[in-house]
Amino acid sequence: MRATLFISDLHLHQTRPETSAAFFRFLRDDAIHADALYILGDLFEYWVGDDQLDHDPLSKEVANALKTLANTGVSIYFMHGNRDFLISQRFAATAHLTLLDDPTVIHINGSALLLLHGDTLCTDDVAYQQFRIQARNPAWQAGVLAKPYTERIALAQNIRARSDSEKATKSEIIMDVTIATVERVFAKYNYIDMIHGHTHRPMQHNHTVDNHVCHRQVLADWHDSAASYAIPT
Repeated sequence: MRATLFISDLHLHQTRPETSAAFFRFLRDDAIHADALYILGDLFEYWVGDDQLDHDPLSKEVANALKTLANTGVSIYFMHGNRDFLISQRFAATAHLTLLDDPTVIHINGSALLLLHGDTLCTDDVAYQQFRIQARNPAWQAGVLAKPYTERIALAQNIRARSDSEKATKSEIIMDVTIATVERVFAKYNYIDMIHGHTHRPMQHNHTVDNHVCHRQVLADWHDSAASYAIPT
C-alpha cells in the first residue's frame, strides 16, 4: 500500500553529513514508494536565496535528489520553515516540487488535513513572532537578497547564533505551541486534523475544542535519525 509521507526539520547542512545521508537513503528506500511527499519546513539549516544552488554543493545535491524522486511519479510539496523561508521558484523548479502556503489544507482519503510548519502556533514567544513578521516582509526579503552572497551567509549565521543564544534563556513552555492558539486554529479550520513540525517534540496530541475531538500530529526533527509520518492511501 502506498502512502502520503510528511517530514520536517531536517536542518540539512554540510556540517551534519550523517543527516544528509539519512535523507538521501529515505528518498531512495522509502519515499520512492509513496504517492506524495510533504516537506513542512526547515529542510535546510538556512537558505539565503536560490543562488545558494550555485555556491553550496549540498543544496544542489538535495535539489537533484528530489528531482530524481519526482521523476518516478512521486508528487513533492514544500512549505517554508523558519530557517528556509527564502526558498523560491528557482529551487522549486530545479527540485520539481510545488511550494505551499502556510497553512494549507489538503485532502487524503476524503478527509481534510491542515498542514503548517508550526512556528505560527508558538505565540507565547513574542520576540520570535516579531522577527517572523519582519522576515516575511517582501521589502525586508528584497533587501537581504540584494546583498552579496557572502554577506547573506554571514547574516544567516548571525541569526542562527542569536537564536541559539536566546533559546538558552527561554523556558521550554515558551518555545512550544500555545494551546489557546492551537485551539483557535482548530476552530478556524472546522476542527480538522493538523500536522506540523518546528517544535522538535514528536507526539500525537488530542484536543477537545468546542466539544470536537481534534488530533494534532507533531513531526520529529532529524538530528538523531530519519523520521517521517505516513498516512496510507
